Amino acid sequence: MPSERVGHVALARLDSAGDLLLAGPAVRAVAARARRVTFLCGRRGRAAAELLPGIDELVEFTAPWIDPEPDPVDAEAIDSLVRRLRALELDEAIVLTSFHQSALPLALLLRLAGMATIAAISDEYPGALLDVRHRVSDELHEVERMLSLAAALGYELPPGDDGGLSVRREASFPVPFAGERYVVVHPGTSVPARAWAAEHHASLVDELLDRGRRVAVTGAPEERRLTHGVVGGPREGVLDLGGETTLAELADVVARADAIVVGNTGPAHLAAAVGTPVVSLFAPTVPALRWRPWRVRHILLGDQNAPCAGTRARECPVAGHPCLNSISPREVADAVERLALVSEGSYREAAPVNTPLEVGS
Repeated sequence: MPSERVGHVALARLDSAGDLLLAGPAVRAVAARARRVTFLCGRRGRAAAELLPGIDELVEFTAPWIDPEPDPVDAEAIDSLVRRLRALELDEAIVLTSFHQSALPLALLLRLAGMATIAAISDEYPGALLDVRHRVSDELHEVERMLSLAAALGYELPPGDDGGLSVRREASFPVPFAGERYVVVHPGTSVPARAWAAEHHASLVDELLDRGRRVAVTGAPEERRLTHGVVGGPREGVLDLGGETTLAELADVVARADAIVVGNTGPAHLAAAVGTPVVSLFAPTVPALRWRPWRVRHILLGDQNAPCAGTRARECPVAGHPCLNSISPREVADAVERLALVSEGSYREAAPVNTPLEVGS
């Protein structure tokens, strides 16, 4: 690892909150050597970027080639971004992408902004757009993929940093259930194909209550109707937090929980960042190898060999959504009980923290 410090480095990850959280270790690796770190994010990822240690400044730009519901291409917005990037007087830029995204459109804008050194992972021919064209195996987790790119420019995690996810814990939320133990159930997902049925979530809440567990049901503001339906009205032992928390406050709620039940979506990675065990209802539309909860104890449920595997579908292409809806609420509650033992200390030596306790068929 080079010992000399470098100047002003830009990192970019232009997609959603979960993706930004997974970029955290790469950000810390760069911040360990750079005098200043600017992070370029989209509107869907900004709240997560604000929680990442190591970032000095944020620049928001919603990329029409990345966003799942893109705005029309706006020449003035692109010109404005180029002007702002040029004014930052950056020394290097690292474009972080997922395996199915192209880094080249942003690389072109960075080059127009006068960037001298641009690095990205690219299977596409980059021409004059990249100075470091990094290549990686398809078998890497997203965190490892981004760390590998940072390392190609000489940025390594500092001594004592284990490469786990991390967020700033600056926000606080009123303590649920007067400090009694509880489980978080998060029924919403950013992609419908990754969602377990709402009625299954409602049955899971009933099952957990029958087992003596308290349950906090969480969701984004646009998911209030979903969380209200899962909770089923005011009752003892259940708290409806749909739309009641910012992402930073959600981190606080999740951090205090014994476990969280969640699909392959941002709060799963938020749980990993605060060390809360995860029951992961993981639809195989993207590979679990790349997107499973990182360096936190978890149980992975869902048929990873279902016909939808690897399709990246936003809507389930298989009638009945069997990869997830074949999982019973009782199975999920059993997984919660196993993971709750982690919080109580009984499982701490049972399995390495970076591997699942169990993988569904």
